[in-house]
Amino acid sequence: MPEETPQFSFEAGLQQLEAVVKEMEGGDLPLERALELFERGMKLSEACRKQLEEAETRIEILTRRAGEMQPQPFRADK
Repeated sequence: MPEETPQFSFEAGLQQLEAVVKEMEGGDLPLERALELFERGMKLSEACRKQLEEAETRIEILTRRAGEMQPQPFRADK
């Protein structure tokens, strides 16, 4: 069963990702900790990328609607 990515705001995810990068840049990390941080960073990066894609889709939907600026749900599985 795949591990679920925790839900958080884009801004919170970006802050967490920046903290991961800062710790990794500090160096002198044991290999196991560096791997944990790398894995966490990859998950955060993917979650933020998905949120950006969802925002882009929503903007596209809004700009296509002639005269009606009303958000509508979209399906990510399209």
